[in-house]
Amino acid sequence: MHNWAGNVEYRAGELRRPASVDEVREIVASSRRVKALGSRHSFSLVADTDGVLVSTEALDVPTELDEATGTVRVGAGSTHAALAVELQRRGRALSNLASLPHISVAGAVQTGTHGSGAGNPALSAAVSAVEIVRADGALELVRRGDEAFAASVVSVGALGVVTALELDTVPTFDVVQTVHQGLPWTAALEHFDALMGRAYSVSLFTRYVGDDVDQVWTKARVDDGGPTLDVEALGARPAEAALHMLPDTAADAVTPQLGVPGPWLERLPHFRAEFTPSAGEEIQSEYLVAAEHAPAAIEALRAIGPTLDHVLYVSEIRAVAADDAWLSPSGGRQSIAFHFTWRRETEAVLAVLPSIEAALAPFDARPHWGKVSTLVRDELRGRYPRLDDFAAHARAVDPEGRFRNAWLDEHVLGA
Repeated sequence: MHNWAGNVEYRAGELRRPASVDEVREIVASSRRVKALGSRHSFSLVADTDGVLVSTEALDVPTELDEATGTVRVGAGSTHAALAVELQRRGRALSNLASLPHISVAGAVQTGTHGSGAGNPALSAAVSAVEIVRADGALELVRRGDEAFAASVVSVGALGVVTALELDTVPTFDVVQTVHQGLPWTAALEHFDALMGRAYSVSLFTRYVGDDVDQVWTKARVDDGGPTLDVEALGARPAEAALHMLPDTAADAVTPQLGVPGPWLERLPHFRAEFTPSAGEEIQSEYLVAAEHAPAAIEALRAIGPTLDHVLYVSEIRAVAADDAWLSPSGGRQSIAFHFTWRRETEAVLAVLPSIEAALAPFDARPHWGKVSTLVRDELRGRYPRLDDFAAHARAVDPEGRFRNAWLDEHVLGA
């Protein structure tokens, strides 16, 4: 059993696909070791186990929208693509989406996944309740405001098997997506805050070589009045045709560009749900730093750019607003995320990650839990202020370590 990209082989001796929450409860209660498995889009070993893997894909949990509160209940195995279509049909929307709509809702939330936008926090910030199966098979609902909520939303599978989430929604909205090329780095760094905040969502794509940002993707809400910073006045030129962020790649898989308005679910993600996203055969890493350090962090990465060139497809730079989840990579601080899409050459990737992590170390970079990183718990304790508190909470709700694995011990919980 492999993950989506093929760089992770799971060690589990058994894969179960329960159709009901009661089946999940029985599996968890009767298993020595167990981990949940969603859309398999994590590139790390966060979901690995030597016990039983529980796929949430077949869970029969209907999507239910509360018209009065705007809250939607969705099964853990649902993808954002499926949920978005249902919400749009009902005139509702999620405030943000990740670049890939293919990923499972619960898996994205549990690993701290985010979209883009200086005013948009991680996807976990939309969660108002987590339904979770504990180590003894008990089903518990942890709500926003409960003492353990901030530990439970982004909990990397350490606290139980999530079976459903309740999410805040907003009225549906339309978005216009445009792409610019060749923005000089001198202008980008001088106006960095204004650049990242020029519209609802902004992404910079680069290989950290050369004098220009390769591409600037801007997603502006139609009702916001358009971008606030003129990047053409700073030297960028508008794309004349739809572009993929990967060099020499057809644009069929990306969402519509060229300033054509469309609904949120067809513009906020970078990729269309019906296509294989990004490169397919790839490895991903991501690190988040406090927003005030972003220009210096970019310069540090540009300094080592030539050493990454042989294995890097592209890197994306995005803004993420602060949230309050204990293990969220953007927890407690306005952040800038540096995402790396690598060729699927595991040894080569592992060889260059230490140089990236060293370059970003002065800025207390936090790794995305579902991506590949070499940073371990001792290095992360100072970067995640509640890491020890989370480990204590995990031991309290799972004293026998039913949901533990080697990755959690190395990166999150300790021995």
